[in-house]
Amino acid sequence: MAKLDRHEARKRRHLRMRKEVIGTPERPRLSVYRSLNHMYAQIIDDTEGKTLVAASSVEPELRNKLSNTKNKVAAKEVGLLIAKRALEKGITKVVYDRGGNIYHGRIAALADGAREGGLEF
Repeated sequence: MAKLDRHEARKRRHLRMRKEVIGTPERPRLSVYRSLNHMYAQIIDDTEGKTLVAASSVEPELRNKLSNTKNKVAAKEVGLLIAKRALEKGITKVVYDRGGNIYHGRIAALADGAREGGLEF
């Protein structure tokens, strides 16, 4: 039963956070999803409801480079890749949506990678 409660708590945190975090054309939202095996990141303009840029550890570009897709190193690489793609599209400033997850571990590593890649939060 504890597993269900933990997932429900994450969903509630995410809903609470999404009231405040809204992506605009000037400052889109960097949304992060963490599964057991992979990390996914999207930059979204909420006014139009469109994904502008996406990256994940599932992509062959990263899978060939990484030995493991479920650690902090992989998360940081996804952050660097999303930042590179965002800068190519002219996006420099974003708001960070951690998806209700606690800012720790892979979530923090992805954010660090995106900052290192040139995105400003």
